[in-house]
Amino acid sequence: MVASSTTDNPVMPGIAMPKVTMPRVAMIMAAGRGERMRHLTDDTPKPMLEVAGRPLIDWVIARLVENGIERIVVNTCYLGDRIINHLSKRDEAEFVLVPEEERLETGGGVYNARAHLGDEPFFVINADTLWLDGPSPLLRRLAELWQPEHMDALLMVQPSVRVHGDYEGDGDFNLEPDGKLSRRIEGGIAPFVYGGVQLISPSILAAPPAKAFSFNKYWDRSIEQGRLYGMPHDGVWFHVGTPEGLDFADEQLHPERARWIDPLHMV
Repeated sequence: MVASSTTDNPVMPGIAMPKVTMPRVAMIMAAGRGERMRHLTDDTPKPMLEVAGRPLIDWVIARLVENGIERIVVNTCYLGDRIINHLSKRDEAEFVLVPEEERLETGGGVYNARAHLGDEPFFVINADTLWLDGPSPLLRRLAELWQPEHMDALLMVQPSVRVHGDYEGDGDFNLEPDGKLSRRIEGGIAPFVYGGVQLISPSILAAPPAKAFSFNKYWDRSIEQGRLYGMPHDGVWFHVGTPEGLDFADEQLHPERARWIDPLHMV
């Protein structure tokens, strides 16, 4: 991680924001097919599906580059050559591609790429994560709240009532006053949904339970140790798990008919 210089304040122009130590490395999870996308992913990997004329993975890359990420590690599996060919044309950052012969799921995928991720905290972002920042950039806010002595992982969580798109679940987490996360009780409702963005310590990757496994296994261990924390997102977040959700996001963000204008999309 590196200490950033002071930057312009989006809330109070002319007043510099304080320095914050920003990670230099991020991993994009891009190995999955997107089973609920049905025919759309028969010949296109989900990260390459477009919203407002831009592949989903490009929305994530734009956020990372905007926040000064220097190395972007991307795992691939299903139709991975499509993603590899797409990223081979990019030079905004150092891209490290980690193909998987068989899908290792989220936990196994990060563990498999650990040699490229370094020994300092780094971001892990799902390739289909689509968000607009609030008053301050989401990634910067995570870095500002990061406390390595207390945290294994700091997750961006979205209030369930403010999810845009096709979400119909019962929530994932409860958020305690001190920022710690706990699981939704079986059969109950939780007020927060995991938003697909987390800042993690490399130490969380110790002792993987299997070759292929969900990152939930790591989270459960951190919850038991009181080291899993959450930060509510203060901007817009889209759930694009189905074709309907993808269409909704496209309608909301398309430059010609957008409800919200994303300045990064205009670059």
